[in-house]
Amino acid sequence: MKTERTQAIVLRRTNYGEADRILQLITPEGRRSAIARGVRKEKSRLKGGIELFAVCDVVLGSGRGDLQLITSARLAVFYRHILEDYERMRFAYDAIKLVAKASEHFDDSDWFRILQETLEALDNLKISRQFIETWFYLQHARALGDDINLERDASGDPLDPEGIYRYDVSERALRRSEKGDIQARHIKLMRLMSTKSLRVVGQIGGTEDVIAECWMTARQHASV
Repeated sequence: MKTERTQAIVLRRTNYGEADRILQLITPEGRRSAIARGVRKEKSRLKGGIELFAVCDVVLGSGRGDLQLITSARLAVFYRHILEDYERMRFAYDAIKLVAKASEHFDDSDWFRILQETLEALDNLKISRQFIETWFYLQHARALGDDINLERDASGDPLDPEGIYRYDVSERALRRSEKGDIQARHIKLMRLMSTKSLRVVGQIGGTEDVIAECWMTARQHASV
């Protein structure tokens, strides 16, 4: 049997038959559909090796059609601290759902990185949840090819370092406005979040007074 050894994050799991489970996974190589036979049995060797909020080491064998067979599984990392905070857990579910939906249409290897870094950061209770959510929404939009234009405004003019902007929901772009709350510092942070890993931008200090506006802009752009 031809096999594939990879890491995986569970996007969705569905009980099937008396003891099986069908899983939708995201891996560094893209999305995979697989069945874990007998995993719901008490003595299954797969039991405990495939969990939500975790990175799993799996071996996938050939199955029927696009449905592969999980022949081996173990937890590589379990982000257990997410379960200690309701809001973090809720966002973790939301992020998984958004990646699951997006990867159905755009099966890109980048989804694994985005989701893994998001879960890793949510597991660290010292990192602001707003900061993590902002990064996720901006990365999600970029991976879909729908990132916020952080170079030009809704009129097509270059963003002015001295200008003040607001996010125009109808135009899905920044529009110059004296009543706005987006300035050069916000734009600089969002540019970094759109292009850099969460581990890198997480080391930036002094973001507390701008992150709320960045978070709201990213959420509006994501239509959440």
